[in-house]
Amino acid sequence: MTTISKKLTSNTTAVSLKSFIVPNEMIKNVLLPLVGIVCFLIMWAIAANNIHTSLGQFPGPTDVFKQFGNLYQEHVAEREKAESFYQRQEKRNANRVAKDPNYQPKLRPYTGKETFIDQIGTSLKTVLSGFALAALVAVPLGIAIGLSKSLNTAINPIIQIFKPVSPLAWLPLVTMVVSAVYTTADPMFAKSFIVSLVTVTLCCLWPMVINTSVGVSSINQDWVNVSKVLSLPSWVHIRKIVLPAAVPSIFIGMRMSIGIAWMVLIAAEMLAQNPGLGKFVWDEFQNGSSQSLSRIMAAVLVIGLIGFLLDRSMLSLQRAVSWDKDSAKR
Repeated sequence: MTTISKKLTSNTTAVSLKSFIVPNEMIKNVLLPLVGIVCFLIMWAIAANNIHTSLGQFPGPTDVFKQFGNLYQEHVAEREKAESFYQRQEKRNANRVAKDPNYQPKLRPYTGKETFIDQIGTSLKTVLSGFALAALVAVPLGIAIGLSKSLNTAINPIIQIFKPVSPLAWLPLVTMVVSAVYTTADPMFAKSFIVSLVTVTLCCLWPMVINTSVGVSSINQDWVNVSKVLSLPSWVHIRKIVLPAAVPSIFIGMRMSIGIAWMVLIAAEMLAQNPGLGKFVWDEFQNGSSQSLSRIMAAVLVIGLIGFLLDRSMLSLQRAVSWDKDSAKR
């Protein structure tokens, strides 16, 4: 009986400890971030009331959140215009075909302005495409450099020279090269998209190459020896030994790259006036209306939120594929 009572007492204690730990975890993961956000909003509102610019008072949280509703309504109105445009075009083509059965109807694209939501989609498409293209080049190159000391010695000076160069310094060269090379009469992609894509790719390359090569070169030597003993073919060695061991380092480089790429893309869109969130910010700054500041601030919040979500998405992907779960905690 004494033993049973001790077990019951220990179980009760464990349950009470668990019930005590869970609220602490909730405070840490939910309540504290909410407190931080509320404090930020309060400080923002106080600062906004004391800042006056040439375009009027700096927007506070209320003004910016109202602007989100306005931007969404503008998007809905623009989509209605587009739908009406295509309906009129279809009706006109149907009448022409009814009069002349040999007439080949043409469907012209709607050329209205891109809305805020459209530009979010454009920027996301560009950054993800540039990131994917960079990963296709950087990860195999990083693996090759990590496996070969000779290749590492040959390529390392090039990496060290171009790594510190701002991708925006490449923007004029990329623009000129794309304009000279991409001259097809019926382009699949707009030149502005290609320019932004190549710029994003250039800024993504170096962190992924460096971290991948470091991860591959620092593989546990015992694993390499096992591979040699088993006489694994090169491809099997890379697939079974190298890649699983280097995954944490590869994803560190990927997370760094996606964050840098998002920042560089916004700046490139502002400088080159390519479609996207950067162009939206610049156009609103040039517009200089009474609502420009609140619209710019709304774009800033969206840019920050998307950057955060891109990083969290990469972290979730790392947790899904990595054997080292501790490397994907934050």
